[in-house]
Amino acid sequence: MAPPSSLPPLDPVYYPAAVQPQEITASLARSAIFLIVTVKPGDEAAAAVQEVLANIPELLRLTRIRRPEARSTCVSSIGAHAWGRLFPGPRPRELQPFEAIRGVHVAPSTPGDILFHIRADDRDMCFEFETSLLAQLGGNVTVVDETPGFKFFDDRDLLGFVDGTENPNGAAREAAVVIGDEAPLFKGGSYVITQKYLHDLDKWNALTTERQEEIIGRKKLSDVDLSDDVKKPHAHNVLNVITDADGNQLQILRDNMPFGRPASGEFGTYFIGYSRSPSRTILMLRRMFIGAPEGNYDRILDVSTPVTGTLFFTPTADMLDACGTPDAASVPEDAPGDGPADPDQSASLGIGSLKGR
Repeated sequence: MAPPSSLPPLDPVYYPAAVQPQEITASLARSAIFLIVTVKPGDEAAAAVQEVLANIPELLRLTRIRRPEARSTCVSSIGAHAWGRLFPGPRPRELQPFEAIRGVHVAPSTPGDILFHIRADDRDMCFEFETSLLAQLGGNVTVVDETPGFKFFDDRDLLGFVDGTENPNGAAREAAVVIGDEAPLFKGGSYVITQKYLHDLDKWNALTTERQEEIIGRKKLSDVDLSDDVKKPHAHNVLNVITDADGNQLQILRDNMPFGRPASGEFGTYFIGYSRSPSRTILMLRRMFIGAPEGNYDRILDVSTPVTGTLFFTPTADMLDACGTPDAASVPEDAPGDGPADPDQSASLGIGSLKGR
């Protein structure tokens, strides 16, 4: 439990009633589009994008009318470089550009001002929403990445293993993802990190099933964890389990999706991880790429190469609604930040900040 914050209660002059989260923890859908854009220079472009962000709920309403049962959603998240242009004033404490991680393999850092995580059970509903969204954004943004994703059989990735097995459920999901009283100005928000991985399926499929299971740490068909006496220390599901100083597991919410174009030989996984602190996800990635201990890296990286890497803050729905209003533009630049981090979070993003197991 976080200690009481020394900051005053949420002040509507900063971010009015910023307590209604976006639909981050919604049930995972069958289809998605991961759309990353940069905002063009100039106050006019920033103001136009602010208006579009505030209008997202209306765009969703108009899309959902076509097929309400498709569960269409869009979660909008803001990068460090664009924050001051779109939300002048207080800035989330851990919002910074994603830093490249260099180990045996490299996790690159790539541009991104806004992430639109569009989801629905039907591909055409994602398409419809994205079309409307881009029409409203017009020439005020540049698309830097657009990746359509899909659920593959029983939630498997293109490597053939079930993805998202370690996701928290119920109350644990919200506790892992949604910022609480440790950051009053940003309560209800979240952080999200994305990476786009390309798979060398020929190399992967040349491995025996037993070797693939060693790399992942689970049985391929049944999705059952390998027993501790045979599980390798470099297994994917070993390096991705982290704990705090008291041994409590620190979780994130993954909504990964496969993507691909078989005719072009493109096969991949789009990683997207939400958490109440990006230090959790970054520690997992450092353990994967650098190793724990150093050199004990994740062997899945021998066949899966990340080509993007971005970090965003996911504001509340109330903050998005307010960002296109005159009050949002008048927030003072010296307004207080979001206060001390939760004890379960790390002030440092280094590999020694949290224990892993």
